[in-house]
Amino acid sequence: MDGRDKPGQIGAMSIPPQKAELRAAAIAAREALTDRHRAAAAQIIAQRGLPIEIKPSVVVAGYSPIRGEVDPAPLMQRLAAEGARLSLPVITARGQGLRFRSWSADDRLMRGALGILEPSPAAAEITPEIVLVPLAAFDKLGHRIGYGAGHYDRTLVQLRKSRPITAIGLAFGVQEVEAVPALEHDVALDYVLTDSRVFDFRSLSGAHSFRR
Repeated sequence: MDGRDKPGQIGAMSIPPQKAELRAAAIAAREALTDRHRAAAAQIIAQRGLPIEIKPSVVVAGYSPIRGEVDPAPLMQRLAAEGARLSLPVITARGQGLRFRSWSADDRLMRGALGILEPSPAAAEITPEIVLVPLAAFDKLGHRIGYGAGHYDRTLVQLRKSRPITAIGLAFGVQEVEAVPALEHDVALDYVLTDSRVFDFRSLSGAHSFRR
């Protein structure tokens, strides 16, 4: 990886700027990465796998990457080989939570309402137990900045009303910021996986990170 992948290089200031500024800076840093860097990062994350046990037939929700996000496909292929069932999110309407439809690597995808690839309406709707979450930026407490629509915050709250859900963010190291100004409705992640580190936010003693 090149020298641009340094945690904390975005937003490292005594008073964090507003979310919009952090989001713009993180996205710009992400988009500046080379295609080679992106592909290598996706493979590193996939080779490491998830930091939790994959039970037979567990439902894992991935996502269709946009705007230079980490491609979860290599990781999802590994999880499928380990016995997981895969799904992808469907955006039904602004202000609503996501729904999830069954998906496998051989399935054709279609453009949804916002132009993001998603499974056909004919695909079975299923509820995930592990959700891979895209993001624009994150901090060492597991707070995430998305794109402002609140789809994942809303969805995780809804899902957790009926069962335990593990939320795992995928990111490049350049997307780490010093601090995210979290609001009451923001939902923290359980983990963030980057090309250089695994961040575990579930410890009762506070968030920490460790190299793998």
